[in-house]
Amino acid sequence: MGRRGRPAGHTAQAGPAGGGQGLPGRAERRRLARRVKRRRRRSALTEIPLLIVVAVVIALVLKTFLVQAFVIPSGSMENTIRIGDRVLVDKLTPWFGSEPSRGDVVVFKDPSDWLSGEKQAPDTSPAAVKQLKRGLTFIGLLPSANDRDLIKRVIGVGGDTVKCCDKNGKVTVNGKALDEPYLAPGNAPSTISFEVKVPKGRLFFLGDHRALSADSRFHLDEEFQGTVPLSDVVGRAVVIAWPFGHWRKLEEPATFGSVPSPGDSHAAATSRSPTVARRDRNGLPAPPTPAELPLVMGVVVLSRPRGGRPRGEDAPPRDHTQ
Repeated sequence: MGRRGRPAGHTAQAGPAGGGQGLPGRAERRRLARRVKRRRRRSALTEIPLLIVVAVVIALVLKTFLVQAFVIPSGSMENTIRIGDRVLVDKLTPWFGSEPSRGDVVVFKDPSDWLSGEKQAPDTSPAAVKQLKRGLTFIGLLPSANDRDLIKRVIGVGGDTVKCCDKNGKVTVNGKALDEPYLAPGNAPSTISFEVKVPKGRLFFLGDHRALSADSRFHLDEEFQGTVPLSDVVGRAVVIAWPFGHWRKLEEPATFGSVPSPGDSHAAATSRSPTVARRDRNGLPAPPTPAELPLVMGVVVLSRPRGGRPRGEDAPPRDHTQ
């Protein structure tokens, strides 16, 4: 009765027509499953290196043409940017002919050993770890801590006359005194007197922590009075991306909007300083630049808690930032 009436030698058919082969047994199915697993394993081993190469190429393209992350090793921009902060630098808009504006926070190459005057936190990592960091930084998978790059605020552009100090102890640009709320607490606008006419195609920089920043003021005796060529500019810092508690967009302070054009120092200022993308003709915030759009949206999404407000929005500034 175990055969349920089937004649001896009867084999189950694969289809209703009875023309197919017998179903594979349990041992055969196990062999087939093992074979499929081996094929999948071999496929993964060939695909993973390809994916790594694609990821490296994408990271290199992003770092070279779109955006680069930098880690801040010194306190020259406190309390705007603190030591250990990671900033995202827009490298795309310069490809479209835009130039830094007064008030922009800019990363640039060390023009003449400026860093010798700034104290930076030493890297105490083992030699092998340092090499690994350099490799990952080169391809853009780690933020750059390049000891030949600086970060400062643009105070004067080509044609401007930057002077310090007026009768109220403030820095002036084309005769307009600057109100500088970004200065580190307790810092004077400058303890060094100077007057510089910025050559065309160059920039005059100051750090926000004037007492710690070895900026343009310390190179006044050089050929171009401490100004930096536009060709040394790496990009404009657009946002502090890490840690989340320090997240903020770096925008042009309002004081630079009333600076008159070069050669018009004594006239009333009626126009804003040149800028990449700040506000539209109605005074409303303008859309992000091409580089800011994917970056700022991503950082906002990552940094907003369930309540909808960025973490650390009301956190008091620390005593600590280049």
